[in-house]
Amino acid sequence: MRKDGVLAHVIGTFQFKGLKMFKLLHSETGFIHVCGHRGNSIAAPENTLAALTATRDCGGTSAEVDVVLTSDGELVLMHDDFLDRTTNGKGLVSRASLADIRALDAGSWFGSDFAGEPVPTLSEAVAHAAAIGLGLVVEIKEFQNLEGTYARLAELVESTDILDHAIFISFDHTVLKTLKDHVPAVRTEGILHARHVDLVGLARAARLDSVSVEHGMFRAEDGLALHAAGIAVRHHFQRPKTYDLYADQGLDLMAGVVEMLVAGAVDTISGDDVTWLADLARKAGKLAV
Repeated sequence: MRKDGVLAHVIGTFQFKGLKMFKLLHSETGFIHVCGHRGNSIAAPENTLAALTATRDCGGTSAEVDVVLTSDGELVLMHDDFLDRTTNGKGLVSRASLADIRALDAGSWFGSDFAGEPVPTLSEAVAHAAAIGLGLVVEIKEFQNLEGTYARLAELVESTDILDHAIFISFDHTVLKTLKDHVPAVRTEGILHARHVDLVGLARAARLDSVSVEHGMFRAEDGLALHAAGIAVRHHFQRPKTYDLYADQGLDLMAGVVEMLVAGAVDTISGDDVTWLADLARKAGKLAV
C-alpha cells in the first residue's frame, strides 16, 4: 500500500516539475541545487527510492547516491562494501548477485514504516529521480572491479539517457579521469576534504566538471575562480546539530554562509537534512521554484 502512495506522489510531482536536463552551474539554472546526501537520509533510509522521494518532498533538486558492483556486474545503490549495516543481509555486496540483493530489506533498519524497501539499481534510481525532477550525483564506491564499473556505465550510457540526469563523483580523481577516457561525454565531480592551493589546476588536471568541498575548507573566492573556469561547486554540510554544538559555545560556524550563497560562489549545497538546506537556499533567495 505504501508503494502505491509513493507512486501516486511521484506522478503528481512529475506533473508539477520535471527534470529535462540536470544542469550544474547556478548561472545556467538560476537557483542553487539543494542536494540530499544519500537522499534525504535524515528522514528515510539512505540510498533508496524513498530517500530520493523524501529529498524532492522537502525542496531538494538533486540527490547524492553511492554505487557498488554486484557479483554479476550490476551497479546498485549502497554506501558500504558490506550489506550488514543498511539491509537484513550479510557479507560483501561484491559476492552477492543482483537476485540476492533484490530479496533484501533495505528499510527496516531505519524504521518500520520503510519495511520492505528494496535496494535499487542505478538505472532504477536514475529513472525514478528523473521522473520526480531530481538530478543524481552518483559516487563511485566500487574499488575491486573498476573495469566492470566502467563497462556497465558505458552500457547505461548507450541504453538510457543517464548522461542527462547524472554526474559521477569520487574521492579518487584518477578513477574519474579514466571514466572520461571510457565515456568522454560523462560529467564528473572530484570530492575534496582540503583547501588546495590551486583548485582550478587540480580540477583541470582530472578533467572535472565540478568539485565538492566540505564546509570549513572553502572560501567564496575559490568558488568564483572555479566558476571563471566553467567548473561547478558543491558545498557539503554536516547535520545541523553539529553546528548547534559550536553555537552553544559561542562559535558560529555558519557565519557568512548565506552571504556566500547570495554572491553566487556555490552551485549546490548538500547534506543529510534537506529541509534545513532548503531553508538556507530560501534565505539566500536561491531556492528553486
